[in-house]
Amino acid sequence: MSLLEHSPNFSSEEATALARDLYGLDAAASALPSERDQNFLLGDRSGAKYVLKIANALEDRALLEAQQRAMARVAERAQCRQRIAPTQSGDLLTEIRSASGMRHFVWMVDWLPGIPLGDLKRHSPELLRDLGRRVGQIDRALADFDHPAIHRYFHWDLANGLNVIREYESLIADAETRRLVGKFAAEFERDVAPILPRLRKSAIHNDANDYNVIVAGQSVAGLIDFGDMIYSFTVADLAVATAYAILNKPDPLAAAAEIVKGYHAEYALTDDELAALFGLARLRLCMSVCLGAHQRRQRPEDDYLSISQRPIRDTLPKLAQIHPRFAEAVFRHACDLPPAPGAEPVIEWLRASAPTFASVLRDDLRSAPCLVLDFSVSSLLVSGDERENTEPRLSERIFGAMAESGVEIGVGRHDEAGMLYTSPLFASGVASTGERRTVHLGIDLFTEAGSPVFAPIEGEVYAFAHNPAPLDYGHVIILKHRMPGGHAFHTLYGHLSAESFEGLSVGSPVAKGEKIASLGSPGENGGWTPHLHFQLITDLLDSDCDFPGVCRASQREVWLGFSPDPNLILGIPEDRFPAREPNKAETLAARHRRLGKNLSVAYREPVKIVRGWMQYLFDDEGRRHLDAYNNVPHVGHCHPRVVEAVRRQMATLNTNTRYLHDLINQYADALCATLPESLSVCFFVNSGSEANELALRLARAHTGRRDMIALEAAYHGHTNSMIDISPYKHGGPGGTGAPAWVHAAPIPDVYRGPHRRDDPQAGLKYARQVIEIIERLRQLPFVSRVLIEQRTHLEKIVTQDGLARMHDGLLVLRQRYGRQDDDDRNNDHQLEQSKPGGSEQ
Repeated sequence: MSLLEHSPNFSSEEATALARDLYGLDAAASALPSERDQNFLLGDRSGAKYVLKIANALEDRALLEAQQRAMARVAERAQCRQRIAPTQSGDLLTEIRSASGMRHFVWMVDWLPGIPLGDLKRHSPELLRDLGRRVGQIDRALADFDHPAIHRYFHWDLANGLNVIREYESLIADAETRRLVGKFAAEFERDVAPILPRLRKSAIHNDANDYNVIVAGQSVAGLIDFGDMIYSFTVADLAVATAYAILNKPDPLAAAAEIVKGYHAEYALTDDELAALFGLARLRLCMSVCLGAHQRRQRPEDDYLSISQRPIRDTLPKLAQIHPRFAEAVFRHACDLPPAPGAEPVIEWLRASAPTFASVLRDDLRSAPCLVLDFSVSSLLVSGDERENTEPRLSERIFGAMAESGVEIGVGRHDEAGMLYTSPLFASGVASTGERRTVHLGIDLFTEAGSPVFAPIEGEVYAFAHNPAPLDYGHVIILKHRMPGGHAFHTLYGHLSAESFEGLSVGSPVAKGEKIASLGSPGENGGWTPHLHFQLITDLLDSDCDFPGVCRASQREVWLGFSPDPNLILGIPEDRFPAREPNKAETLAARHRRLGKNLSVAYREPVKIVRGWMQYLFDDEGRRHLDAYNNVPHVGHCHPRVVEAVRRQMATLNTNTRYLHDLINQYADALCATLPESLSVCFFVNSGSEANELALRLARAHTGRRDMIALEAAYHGHTNSMIDISPYKHGGPGGTGAPAWVHAAPIPDVYRGPHRRDDPQAGLKYARQVIEIIERLRQLPFVSRVLIEQRTHLEKIVTQDGLARMHDGLLVLRQRYGRQDDDDRNNDHQLEQSKPGGSEQ
């Protein structure tokens, strides 16, 4: 009989009885999910909660004791408090019999408060890092723990993963999933299996799936269920946690990197562990698919056995698009290690050999005049309108700038984020995050179509292809170069002419300085301005002529490890390049030094915006953001008609309104034509704060009154008066509260407020609250309110006796100069009551 056929099958009533008889608990029991055991949640009348665990009939007592000792070790060293509760007789394990006569061990642990990670809809980067941190704490706590029972064969041990897949792979019903499982297993056997003997081994939890990870707030409270504990590869614990946490993620590799970052900070990973991790995580998911298919045949009615299968099937295709060595590089970068350590010897050799290299163009770039062009996001050479960046208009601007500088070669920079990469080609990839590829990995050399291209270093033809998609490489050639000691690297030449392939063959030797190609025209080079895309590659990642020339900004540092600066070969003098623009962190630091704190930065992760176009804003790395925040550019950012009107005005006159000019009158006429006849005079101001100040002044001049009613949380500006009437400001951090003449009315919120949209009288009820404020103000005269307000401030600086005398004097002034209307005379007693020693004292 199988393990699942020995699973316990106790009812909730029987679990309640066991809790009472063994532990003296008067508690209600409810079933919890489990693969091969039974777990019940117990809750007593005091609110305390426990988990009653009934083990599989085939479970060995020694293994359960090992689990308990491991839990005690983790509780002691990793601050994961889940106490094992003894029975009334003091036992930690108790043997019982089922109705069918099967023997089962029973034990009980404290309930770990929180919710399973799998029940959260969103996993923040902070939470994923904390998951890695917690798993690292547990592995470090168990590093020197051992028990004979955990040295066992177990089907969930990643050390047995290939055997499990071979045994059950044929049971996978979905053909594509079965193909991917076979592919991953073959790659694991080829690339990861040779590394396994070098990996650390220790006792591990081995089942940090998303329903065994308990979350409290934005941190991981701990891991539950040590039932799969095994002595195996230490990094397998991280692989299991990673495998399940990346399910349903739009960018699984980015999510995995956060977990790795947290783990490494707590328990440092070795180079071999980082190399094996991605393969182990994929292997775990493949094992889950295979064992799930096997177990569903045994218990087709058990939904728990299928809980993760759909997310796994959806995630495997995404993982298939990630090269394992790239994943390793991402993990190394997350650990603050060089992402591509193989690049270092290449870079060192290139630096030492640079004087011996030939030029890739007819003119030697080390001395020939050239113009380094600006293709950055904020560049004026590039238009915000994508239609303006196509041929022939872009070529006209580029060659126009070169002609103005008197040069025949233009240079596009390495590691520059730009906006030219607009075709669908640059939106494709493994992640459905919406992030396009924007960062240039090569150097572009602009010159006339047909110009020859030469090999700078001796090598051989490694690959060539025609990539005809819009803005792709067009005709592209890759050369392979060998260094002393066996190291090799590649150079890529893109946007070539079709004739460059004539007589070309893979493996053909290429001499240094030999002509290998010529530049293509826009019709054959992918639709670009004629230029050579020259790129240095330290690891092709098996991509050949599809190796990217542009990468996502979020993966920038990793890709730069595979494609270092090709100027190591070209030798363009550094003084030709403009100073590097400050990065976001540097910009933020400079802002903190020079700008007052009244100018706050929005968002937890600040955004550095450098360009706008229509409804979009672009940050310094080329990410496009929909602008749903700013309320100024109603016609869109950088509207050509607005820009031209401003340019034309600035080129004619820039002054103020103290002089006569027809344009301001024409503008006022145009505005008034859109308004009712009663609104016929315009006031021109410079800001919203100034506009509100003027409105306040007009209202007071017209009414002769001071009191203002403002909505709760309203914001009207930054000036002193506007802060006074803005609850958002005077009631926020650093605010001093509302002046006596400002009265807050509730926001008519029919979604969350006291009167909802299903109330037909909601509008009237909110209006009534404003009317009540108005009526209250009518009953309390202005001067009385001012004096009462002043008394509050005077009490802080004047003695009671002095305050009383001052109060009498103010009352005389009130009676002599105050308005003596009926409301004032009827309410003089309120002022009298505010006198020190009066009824309010």
